[in-house]
Amino acid sequence: MDPLPAPRRVLTAIDGEGRSYIAEDGPSPAEFVLPGSTYRSTNMWRTAAGPSAIDAPDDIAEHRGVLPPQGGTVIRVIDFPPIGDATPEERAAMVKAAFAALYPDAVHHADSDRSPSMHTTDTIDYAIVLQGEVVAVMDRDETVLKTGDILIQRGTAHGWDNRSDAMCRVAFVLIGAAR
Repeated sequence: MDPLPAPRRVLTAIDGEGRSYIAEDGPSPAEFVLPGSTYRSTNMWRTAAGPSAIDAPDDIAEHRGVLPPQGGTVIRVIDFPPIGDATPEERAAMVKAAFAALYPDAVHHADSDRSPSMHTTDTIDYAIVLQGEVVAVMDRDETVLKTGDILIQRGTAHGWDNRSDAMCRVAFVLIGAAR
C-alpha cells in the first residue's frame, strides 16, 4: 500500500507593517511514520492556552504525546493504513508500538475485545475524515465514517480501525477537557 503524500501545512503571519503573508508552506516539522508501516501521525500546530497569542511561536516540533498542552489545543493528521491481511496479533503489535512511540499519555485499553486501538483521553476531539473511511469503535457499538464526516469524541473510550482496502486520512483537533 502506497503512503499518502505528506499533509501540507500553510502557516500565515503578520509582518512588521501589519500585512498578512504566507510564512511557511510545506510539510510539518513534526511527522512520525511507524517503521515498517504507512501509519503516519503529523502534528500540525498547537496552542499553549486559551486565549492563545496570535503571534505565538511555532513549537509543534516539541510536542510529545496525544494530549494538548494544559488549557491548549493540538491539531494532527493521521494516516491509517488498511488492516488488510494482518493477523489480530500483528495488528495488536503495530498498535502497541504506535501508542508506545507516540501516545504514552493516553490510557490505552490494549486488552479490549473491541479493537486493539481502544484508548481514552480527557479531551474533546473533532475528528474530520479527509480521505477514505474509518470505523469509529466504541465500547458498545461502532460506525463507519467516510470522507467529509465529522465525529465529536467527548472523553469516551474509542478506537479507529481502517477496514477498507485504501488508506484513510483523518484530521483531529484535540481540546483539553475536564471530567
